[in-house]
Amino acid sequence: MMETLKCKDLKPHTKKGAVEVQVLSREEARNVRARKDRISHAMSEALVGDETGTILMTLWDDDVQRVDNGKTYFISNVYVTLFRGSIRLNIGKYADVKEIEKKFEVDLKNNMSEKVHEQPRRPSEYDRFSSGSFWPEH
Repeated sequence: MMETLKCKDLKPHTKKGAVEVQVLSREEARNVRARKDRISHAMSEALVGDETGTILMTLWDDDVQRVDNGKTYFISNVYVTLFRGSIRLNIGKYADVKEIEKKFEVDLKNNMSEKVHEQPRRPSEYDRFSSGSFWPEH
């Protein structure tokens, strides 16, 4: 059974969680080319929240149309990623998105995506040469 998480409890690299969130605003989808597969994808961000705070949720391709402004959803199999030091909620590949009849007073003052998190640098293909150990000693 997945634990239902509150926005204030979402941390970088949280996996396989569930949330109950209200969609406050969803931007229009735009086409972006993903680094991973170099293919153009529809992408949108939605500000979602609960009584403990808000977070930006990234929506890709078919997921863009799965949520609407003003509605509340129970979403299972969510995960959290870091994008430029800011956390984003993501719908997992096997996510279940269900509209629910729950309304709550969303805490707009605690935006989890505005908090800056340390993001490790991606390793470069040249990192293996950084020690200088391959240079012959004199």
